[in-house]
Amino acid sequence: MIHDIESAPLSELMTRAAAKRDAAHGRLVSYSRKVFIPLTKLCRDVCHYCTFAERPRTGRPAYLSSEAVLAIAQAGAAASCTEALFTLGDKPELRYRAAREALAAKGHETTVQYLREMCALVLKETGLLPHINPGIMTRSEIASLRDVSASMGIMLESSSDRLCEPGGVHYGSPDKAPAVRLEMMQIAGQLAVPFTTGILIGIGETRTERLDSLHAIRALHEQYGHIQEVIVQNFRAKPNTKRATAAEPDLGDLLWTVAAARLILPDDVHVQAPPNLSPGVYEQLICAGIDDWGGVSPVTPDHVNPEAPWPQIEALAQRTAAMGKVLVQRLPVYPSYGFAADRWCAPDIATRVRRAIDAEGWAREDGWAPGLTVLPKQRAPRLDRVDPAVSDAVSKAVTGNRLDEQEIVRLFAARDAGYEHVIIAADALRQSVSGDVVRYVVNRNINYTNICYFRCRFCAFSKGKTHEDLRGTPYDLALDEVVRRSQEAWERGATEVCLQGGIHPDYTGATYLGICRAIKRALPEMHIHAFSPLEVTQGAATLGLSLRDFLTQLKDAGLGTLPGTAAEILDDEVRAVICPDKVNTQQWLDVVRTAHELGLRTTSTIMYGHVERPISWARHLLRLRDLQAETGGITEFVPLPFVHMEAPMYLRGQARKGPTLREAVLMHAVARLALHPLITNIQTSWVKMGPDGAALCLNAGANDLGGTLMNESISRAAGTQHGQEFPPESMESLIRSIGRVPLQRDTLYRPAAQERRVASFGAPELAPVIQTPPRKVLAAE
Repeated sequence: MIHDIESAPLSELMTRAAAKRDAAHGRLVSYSRKVFIPLTKLCRDVCHYCTFAERPRTGRPAYLSSEAVLAIAQAGAAASCTEALFTLGDKPELRYRAAREALAAKGHETTVQYLREMCALVLKETGLLPHINPGIMTRSEIASLRDVSASMGIMLESSSDRLCEPGGVHYGSPDKAPAVRLEMMQIAGQLAVPFTTGILIGIGETRTERLDSLHAIRALHEQYGHIQEVIVQNFRAKPNTKRATAAEPDLGDLLWTVAAARLILPDDVHVQAPPNLSPGVYEQLICAGIDDWGGVSPVTPDHVNPEAPWPQIEALAQRTAAMGKVLVQRLPVYPSYGFAADRWCAPDIATRVRRAIDAEGWAREDGWAPGLTVLPKQRAPRLDRVDPAVSDAVSKAVTGNRLDEQEIVRLFAARDAGYEHVIIAADALRQSVSGDVVRYVVNRNINYTNICYFRCRFCAFSKGKTHEDLRGTPYDLALDEVVRRSQEAWERGATEVCLQGGIHPDYTGATYLGICRAIKRALPEMHIHAFSPLEVTQGAATLGLSLRDFLTQLKDAGLGTLPGTAAEILDDEVRAVICPDKVNTQQWLDVVRTAHELGLRTTSTIMYGHVERPISWARHLLRLRDLQAETGGITEFVPLPFVHMEAPMYLRGQARKGPTLREAVLMHAVARLALHPLITNIQTSWVKMGPDGAALCLNAGANDLGGTLMNESISRAAGTQHGQEFPPESMESLIRSIGRVPLQRDTLYRPAAQERRVASFGAPELAPVIQTPPRKVLAAE
């Protein structure tokens, strides 16, 4: 390959490199929003091109103080940075007494020890993720710093020993010996450290030596998988250095090296070129194959190249968009490492990474999460054209054809103009299917117990042996209280009671039958929408009945429809993580299919934004679509974004913060497209999205606002800030505020009777609920 690259025309190399980049990374070009913390500029090395390294000076601290470090980091956090880049000279204590004395005054013997203290401080006080470049380290030093950093780096610069000989730029710099640097990079791989390296071009090396360097990096990555990115950095001549008058590499040389790096390195190694070192040629760098701009700071200068200011991030985004690419923010760890954080990061770092990423592993775009009340400002697209793969998938969906998994994943990955295209298409499809009518139902949620012997790791609602630390106390409603709440709901205009609860260890199928019969005796016209596939499965098992026989008994007892909850994610790889003892995908589908065969219709749901990825969303949607094609029994699809605040798996550091707002809106839009024309109603959850978020979804394919609820316990237990009731007056006001027509419906999407509608407006306040305490000590406790 070396001869092929050296002899090929530049235009051909760039074309091949760009194609390889596009096949691996699509339209995305990433960057990290960072602050630069120069912990010390003292260094024992004497590189002939460097102006970063300084000698000790009287009156100038050898190291930044902890206060100075924290001030820089806090400014970065205030500017929405996610990375704290610690760059410093190599082992200055081995050369300078001033460094040794300064370290001793801080209680340390080495620079790396002080660096560890500062990384821990920044993590604790700001949450910024440290990326560290401290020079050559030992195995024990790397292991120690791994506990307090997300990633590390060292520039290989060149694998050529020539440069360390007399007259070479690295002569007199023992830490620049290629064997020393490659050995450290190997140790980092052995210790599973996400790693950054790179080459510095124009310092006396030949093109063949550059290619040798890239092959050495490739070999390390193939062995350990830890090289996240390779920087192709062009030498810049600086005054007062030995290379002040040396020629800098020209643009063609830089582009050739970028293209060579892309062609030599594996697809999962990202190729970066610092934008501040090549102003005015961003477009050419993209054409040469880069997919990352590196760290860009809105707060601090580039202390290694202070003469080269960072570009403004918005300007960088616009220039990137001009080349048909979308600028996306990342963390110091790239997505593939973030998804495998337990392997690549220390436990505390892994938790912080998971909480900072979206479903594709990029940095979360804003501070929003389901359950919060304030929506971020929406940004207009920068691109003027849509990815053909996105537009093709949309065109296929609107004609009613079944998309495949990868086509749905492409829709979920849509950003910028692609995102707008998906939203507009979904909304147009909604208008053609259901017009401008937005439906809602007046109902009451009755969660009859919060005691549960299942161990769903996302659930903040259930109480029992493993849930004492979560909010609320256990209860088990008396049947009289269930009936009283149902009667009160009827008086307030409800047509439906929705009944679900924990799987109480004392409950049997007879319990669920008894609830239905009691409500029907008191309220023959009330529709009972109750019991997830999990409750049905458990109830049938306790009575020794088949699913069909138990569902038949429930129907005879008054059950009208089933909620399609307990679906979570219909992908058993995900269920094994979030609800390992719950019904699996096939069992859930079997219950719903059997219900449909008996004339019991169901809803369908997805609970998303925790540990799963978009491929699982695609599988989920296709399983629902295929079931609906078979039975036709699903009334609506309800996306339920994960509310993280009190969820056990979030508190244990095992989950993301729910979907981003972009992902939540896309879930409604993509569902409208992927389920068309089989499931015609897409509902948005005002409890989880909030009224403003629900309005966004109603303009992105949704046509239903769900129920007024009257009481809502499950999302509130998880931490949502939205209320327990959204009365008809508020429902209709929201619907009209977006230019749509409200329609009160029943569970089966028929218009509500006028008598019910009249009763629902101006309803009296609810009487205080009675949370009946458990009637005996449970074995599960």
